[in-house]
Amino acid sequence: MSEQMSDDDERQQSPPSDLDFASNKARTCIVTGSVSGHTEFQSPYPDQVLENVLENVLHFLTSRRDRNTASLVCKSWYRVEALTRSELFIGNCYAVSPARATARFTRVRALHLKGRPRFADFNLMPPDWGAHFNPWVLAFAKACPWLEKVYLKRMSVTDDDLATLAESFLGFKELVLVCCDGFGTSGLSIFVSKCRQLKVLDLIESEVSDDETDWILCFPEGESHLESLIFDCVEYPINFEALERLVARSPSLKKLKLNRYVSIGQLYRLMVQAPQLTHLGTGSFSPSEIAGQGDQEPDYVTAFAACKSLVCLSGFREIIPDYLPAIYPICANLTSLNFSYANITAEQLKPIISNCHKLQVFWVLDSICDEGLQAVAATCKELRELRVFPVDAREDSDGPVSEVGFQAISEGCRKLQSILYFCQRMTNAAVIAMSRNCPDLVVFRLCIMGRHRPDHVTGEPMDDGFGAIVMNCKKLTRLAVSGLLTDKAFDYIGRYGKLVRTLSVAFAGDSDMALKYVLEGCPQLQKLEIRDSPFGDAALCSGLHHYYNMRFLWMSSCRLTHQGCQQIARAMPRLVVEVIRSADEEEMDVCVQTLYMYRSLEGPRNDAPKFVTIL
Repeated sequence: MSEQMSDDDERQQSPPSDLDFASNKARTCIVTGSVSGHTEFQSPYPDQVLENVLENVLHFLTSRRDRNTASLVCKSWYRVEALTRSELFIGNCYAVSPARATARFTRVRALHLKGRPRFADFNLMPPDWGAHFNPWVLAFAKACPWLEKVYLKRMSVTDDDLATLAESFLGFKELVLVCCDGFGTSGLSIFVSKCRQLKVLDLIESEVSDDETDWILCFPEGESHLESLIFDCVEYPINFEALERLVARSPSLKKLKLNRYVSIGQLYRLMVQAPQLTHLGTGSFSPSEIAGQGDQEPDYVTAFAACKSLVCLSGFREIIPDYLPAIYPICANLTSLNFSYANITAEQLKPIISNCHKLQVFWVLDSICDEGLQAVAATCKELRELRVFPVDAREDSDGPVSEVGFQAISEGCRKLQSILYFCQRMTNAAVIAMSRNCPDLVVFRLCIMGRHRPDHVTGEPMDDGFGAIVMNCKKLTRLAVSGLLTDKAFDYIGRYGKLVRTLSVAFAGDSDMALKYVLEGCPQLQKLEIRDSPFGDAALCSGLHHYYNMRFLWMSSCRLTHQGCQQIARAMPRLVVEVIRSADEEEMDVCVQTLYMYRSLEGPRNDAPKFVTIL
């Protein structure tokens, strides 16, 4: 499990310094006594000198993969690498136990922890599956009281966990919760009131329950250390007066993202208090319903113009397009623009996007149509990431974007590295053009809504389009496929997708051979997500040689049997094989509804709910 963690058996009793030169110097000599009573100094062992030098060198090695590689050189490197690692990333909270992690890493100041697999976001996993933060926070509270940063994704976090965080780590500074649940305003109130050095509180796409506690009011009085405050996912009103006072006493605040209950008038008041912002989530971007009819509108244009450092703009959750001209003054400086909640037209987008020459990241709804994408292509020559989301995600809806806008982007935005594109119709020719025009693509996710949809011009499968992507985009690491695909598309992926680490498949393939091509041909594959595809036990068994190298495999609504999954479990004892059924399903069927497999140093977990059977 070198990719998950390295080793350190020494337990520190106090927060170690980043570079403790004094202790290193002390270790470079050995003190002994002599018959004359004088102290003698002897040269240290060669291995000890090497470790001292190596420790200082590894402090400057920041890449996780590079550190993982260094830890595999020998036992000495393995031990020293752990001593110098301050950030710990664990991609699956069940891959290793908290006790093992804290025993091996005693100087951790930042913890990045992921829980449920991504398909849980699409209601493909029953609630209460697991991924509890509680054992982790308790273990780190005991072993690493100097922890400063926690980043959690798809984890279950309780109010008690937040209280433990605040009470156990006196110097705690940063908390980021992405797609998490289980906590509410009561827990947030305790957390913010006790973390007096808090710099970052980011709640991103998380579910926060309303306990009728005013958590914004609980931030300590006096000057705040806040640098980032994101709560755009909170689905209830907040105490705006308390928020305004908090922003006013936070001179270091750079990122502020508001929820939909903050009106554009209130946004104006906050911007006047914090012109130093670099990242802004606008809230509703519409006036409050309680605003008086005769009230004079603030000068929004001047407020935005005063924010000269603003480079990232998002929000617009209940937008009234008439207010969009207010953002014109900052468009020239924007590097990131998120309109994924703004149902605007191409005509409303054009005056904005025509000035966004520095834009590198753009998220938008398909309401802008192909015409809007053509305007993006004409202006945004520095674009690196594009995401186009559907206003109507139904399979039988009429999608307003197509291969026309897709090809325009490929021709105009040649530096593109990442694309997520939802549409109802596509052609092989447009996808092939994308592969040739944007060879630096690292992430390619094309979601053709509607099952088994072919090239809408020729009626052919989309095999050649996806084949061109893996052939021509040599840096590709993440791929999501859709549309009518035969085994031929997966043959392409197996032959040319040598760097693909994450593959998502839905409603695709003809037979078990499709999955066999991928498992035998993609040596870097780490995460494989499959739903509603005709892959059975033979396909599953074709990956026996590779599963220990993968982080996880997810298969739902395929053609797996209980017997086939049991065969994998017997052949690979260090692989956890979970069979998941509906929460209301009493007994396991012969056919497996959902299979979730992952590698683990600890074996089966002890908190599996009744609807999970671990083979």
